[in-house]
Amino acid sequence: MTDKKDNIRAALLAKGRELVSEKGPEFLTARKLSEASGYSVGTIYNQFAGMDDFICAQNIQTLDELEERFQKILPDSSAYKNLNRYVDVFVGFVLEHPNLWMLLYSQHLKPAVVSLPFCYRRRLALIPRRLEKEFAKIFRQLSRGERKLSMQVLWLSLFSLSSFLITPGLDNFSGLSKENICKLLLNTYLGGLAVLKRV
Repeated sequence: MTDKKDNIRAALLAKGRELVSEKGPEFLTARKLSEASGYSVGTIYNQFAGMDDFICAQNIQTLDELEERFQKILPDSSAYKNLNRYVDVFVGFVLEHPNLWMLLYSQHLKPAVVSLPFCYRRRLALIPRRLEKEFAKIFRQLSRGERKLSMQVLWLSLFSLSSFLITPGLDNFSGLSKENICKLLLNTYLGGLAVLKRV
């Protein structure tokens, strides 16, 4: 019985992922998922507490796929190069999966974001934790509290900017490279922190 339930859940997640990837996050409703998967709306709600729960499961899968990309990065002795590689992979993943990333990003605009499950929040926290490790090598002179605050500002900036990378608005800026905009932000921020610390 458990195997059958797991199979239905996996089939629904796979079909939902397909719908979001092809048509966008706004297309994902219980009715449309039911039509596309062949399962009734009742079956969907037997597998998931609601569509927010379904979306959370989708986003966990997205974060797991991003983490797999990060794990393939070959580390360099230069923390600056490592940070740039992480940002390259992050931006590449967002641009490769714009609709899936928008589904994830949109979840953080909802008031109920504070109630996201621990397993989701833990996965999301892995990203700034990876960056923080390299960040600490560059700014050893900063106190632990200063480093944590600076790292949080950097990650929130990159995360916020990621939503603009996948919207048509940036296409109106001639000469702007979506692949390089986050790296420019990263390196400008790192450079500014280094200067401020010397002042």
